[in-house]
Amino acid sequence: MPSPFRPATDLLIQYARYHRDPRNIHTHFIGIPMIVFAIGVLLARPVLGVATTPLGALAITPAVLLWVLSTAWYLTRGQTALGVAVSVVNGLLIALAAPLAAGSTGAWLGWGLGTFFVGWLFQFVGHYYEGRKPAFVDDLVGLLVGPQFVVAEVLFMVGAFGSLKATIEQAAGPTRLRDLTAPAA
Repeated sequence: MPSPFRPATDLLIQYARYHRDPRNIHTHFIGIPMIVFAIGVLLARPVLGVATTPLGALAITPAVLLWVLSTAWYLTRGQTALGVAVSVVNGLLIALAAPLAAGSTGAWLGWGLGTFFVGWLFQFVGHYYEGRKPAFVDDLVGLLVGPQFVVAEVLFMVGAFGSLKATIEQAAGPTRLRDLTAPAA
């Protein structure tokens, strides 16, 4: 099994090899944030403690602990600016999800499981277009790389990280529409 502590560039190249069809990438723009949000909802219970921060009280939950650990992982893979960006996006999604855990058990589970299911539905539709299985099937670290890949793709679209994009495309190939009538490669 490959190490989860490979450099961000290597991880993004590996992930990109499973994501070259733009339709697949675009479904990931919806599905991955929904999944991160859903995890934020589901792991916002129980409250393990409260920390005082300059912004006020912060409930310490499994979601917050997972965010701290994933942030440490993103920031230690190289590509620090990208690590900061994905950590901020994940933090915002988890913060938006937290209030939903304060409702009834039914509402908490409905929001959490519902958005998780719909998020994965988007993922699998995208992989239909790609003609390939999701990257995490071959390497579980793909579950962490997914949010990083989505943030990177958005940043590429606005002209940021051009050299990283070029490196990824040189190794994984350019994006292209797969002919759905032809067998998957």
